[in-house]
Amino acid sequence: MPSVLHDIAWSGVSHVGKVRKNNEDSFLALRFNGHDLNYLGKLGSASTLGSDYVFAVSDGMGGAHSGEFASKIAVDRITKLLPRSFRLSAAGVETGYAEVLEELFGSIHSDLLSLGRSYSECAGMGATLSLCWFRPHWMCFGHVGDSRIYFMPKAGGITQVTQDHTHVGWLRRKGEINEREAREHPRRNALNQALGAGHQFMEPEIGAVAYVPGDRFIICSDGLVDGLWDRHIEEIVKTTPVGPGELTAAQRLVNTSVENSGKDNVTAVVVEISESKEGPPCP
Repeated sequence: MPSVLHDIAWSGVSHVGKVRKNNEDSFLALRFNGHDLNYLGKLGSASTLGSDYVFAVSDGMGGAHSGEFASKIAVDRITKLLPRSFRLSAAGVETGYAEVLEELFGSIHSDLLSLGRSYSECAGMGATLSLCWFRPHWMCFGHVGDSRIYFMPKAGGITQVTQDHTHVGWLRRKGEINEREAREHPRRNALNQALGAGHQFMEPEIGAVAYVPGDRFIICSDGLVDGLWDRHIEEIVKTTPVGPGELTAAQRLVNTSVENSGKDNVTAVVVEISESKEGPPCP
């Protein structure tokens, strides 16, 4: 593939919602290369030249504040493993994204299970994790649970990239229920896969999506979907004005979802790809 540079812009917001007392959602925005690792703010833009980017959303579960702790463990582990893969790649050691993500998800799962066995206050502690790793020309993703990654191509439309690891998600994939029936199903929040949470079986969904300028990606917790249909997510992201003083796409998504529902914590990260304003690297 030709050496084409891209710019990447992002916005992220998390809200406790109207009902819950604490926020068990976490999101991460991270830039890294072979030398540096930088936590990014809730809003920004940068060039993909010489760096990879990771954006992730995790929804914790468990008693007291252990769900909040679980989601933070999930995002913190990312900062330790992914930069290592960049250094190996720079050194000429071939590392496939699937292998790296499988190791990452396995490590988080093992950590959460160990904590759950060792401390009574952490029993049953677990988390979902939906992660987008932006490398040159490709968004590589890993996913477990019922948080989601959506793809909005420049040409239009919206596609849910990940599968909901729930019985209801399985029914919908089989075509036995539609989006409305899935939202109203009494077992819509019952996970059959998660990181930790006593689940001995965990098989992350891993894949990749090629991107071009104009493409967008949305990462969100299930609380966002509780207040917005897929078509509304697309409409809000497409119609968000850009400029000083304007709400970001993530802010508009979260605010609208909380207004419509707000029964759960609500988190959204929106990432957009554009043509780079920087020139190509010097020969």
